[in-house]
Amino acid sequence: MTVKKDKGFTLPETLVVIAIILILSATVGFSAFKFVGKAKTTACKNQIEIFKIALQAYYLDCGAYPSGGQGLQALWEKPILAPIPANWNGPYLDREIPSDPWNNQYVYKVPGDNNLPYTIISYGADGKEGGEGNDADIISWKR
Repeated sequence: MTVKKDKGFTLPETLVVIAIILILSATVGFSAFKFVGKAKTTACKNQIEIFKIALQAYYLDCGAYPSGGQGLQALWEKPILAPIPANWNGPYLDREIPSDPWNNQYVYKVPGDNNLPYTIISYGADGKEGGEGNDADIISWKR
């Protein structure tokens, strides 16, 4: 009688295959994460451009930009803090003020940097001033 020996993978072979799969998964995952970070940065820049257009419409109606106390919320609802604009004709956006892609609030400064009337800032993925890569600040007057 002949005994048939089962053929299969040995433990070392199985561990090598698992290691290869993990390495490939990590590589693909890192690449995907890199693209997600870039997409969030692009979305943030686009949102700031939308704010700039809405602020220009607000300025044309009201004769001034919202004060620092009124903030970007003045683009969505008529300010109740002085100076209350008589000719507010908003809302100037199609929805409430969103958070940035990293779920942080946009910063609206009046007066703005570089002798500009305002500056809009997202502090990036880390939510802190400064940083590089995905943590870099996104500022309205920089492109």
